[in-house]
Amino acid sequence: MNRPWLLWIPLAVVAFIGGLAIYGLAVPKDDRVHSGMIGKKLPAFSLPAATAGVPALSSADMADGKPRLLNIFASWCLPCKAEAPHLETLKAAGVEIDAIAIRDKPEDVAAFLAEFGNPFRRIGSDNEMAVQLMLGSSGVPETYVIDGDGTILFQHIGDIRAEHVPMLIEKVNAAK
Repeated sequence: MNRPWLLWIPLAVVAFIGGLAIYGLAVPKDDRVHSGMIGKKLPAFSLPAATAGVPALSSADMADGKPRLLNIFASWCLPCKAEAPHLETLKAAGVEIDAIAIRDKPEDVAAFLAEFGNPFRRIGSDNEMAVQLMLGSSGVPETYVIDGDGTILFQHIGDIRAEHVPMLIEKVNAAK
């Protein structure tokens, strides 16, 4: 049996794989992480205080009629240290900020606040990362805009930089 068309199969496979590679390089990649929590209420939680002198945090605290930011951070996180001055700027602009400390010791949170300032109204301790996972958080730092009813309106992944401050103020003000 003479089947010369079989010689074209390897060439077709190589052309197909090459086409997939070219498509992957040519089509722009969507780097944005799409949160499934946008537009949904915060999951119910009640966290103990992360350090002495700063009140604990619960989901009920976040539904008091005032929009705010919810910042997820850790004292051991370098980008969290870099965003600290910008959180102070947001606080100075009248934005209320609550926080969740991830896998942190009370003395480490206290040292972080002493060194970088405390822009937070309340800080809950999430040592098992249970609330962080319920929020769909991908890591630290991460910041959410929460409306007065406790609904998540926006998720900012990564550290807050100077160029993000006006946008976050605008989103909190729009939530009023």
